[in-house]
This record gives sequence, structure tokens and C-alpha cells, in this order.
Amino acid sequence: QVQLVESGGGLVQAGGSLKLSCSASGRTANGYTMGWSRQAPGKEREFVARISFSGANTFYANSVKGRFTISRDNAKNTVYLQMNSLKPEDTAVYYCAARFTDGKFTYWGQGTQVTVSS
Repeated sequence: QVQLVESGGGLVQAGGSLKLSCSASGRTANGYTMGWSRQAPGKEREFVARISFSGANTFYANSVKGRFTISRDNAKNTVYLQMNSLKPEDTAVYYCAARFTDGKFTYWGQGTQVTVSS
């Protein structure tokens, strides 16, 4: 079992930046692809980004490509999501996830709220 705890969410104006962090504990998340998804009110959860264990491979949703950057520090069991040029439509609860197999993640955090005001 892997426990994931997100932090760094908050309220920001459009055009601003936030950096989310996700700390993994319990059974080590080393070796796992990790990622972020988000869920806006009244909408289904959607994929945002994922990163391989080595960090060499990253993949982004088209809606965030060029604005968001995912990274990880395996020594700290932490994955990050740097979000720049934020838009009101980025408002959502952001969830950290680990272990990507068969097209889906196994472990999920509780989420952190990101609100972008116009």
C-alpha cells in the first residue's frame, strides 16, 4: 500500500502560478510511474500529467501542455506539478496518483483544491 499526500493548492489569479507537491509513504513508490489528475465540479476526473520512475518520460494532457511541468525527486519520494499561466478552467481538485498499469493508476491521494480566479 502506498499513501499519497498532496499539498500546495490554493487560490490564485488567472495568469499566476502554483506548485503542487505529492509525498509518498508506506510501501515505497520507487519504481512506479506517478502522475496527476484533476476533477472540476460537475465533471469527470481527467488526466493531467504523468512521469516515469526515472523522470525521463513525461506525458501531458493537451489542455496543460506548455503550461504545466511534472517532475519528481525519488530521494524524497515526492512528485511535483509546476503550474504556470493558470486559467479559470484549471480550477479543480488535483489528485496525485501512483503505479500506472493497464492504462490506469492504482493509488490515489485525497486531493488538493486549486482555484483560479478571473
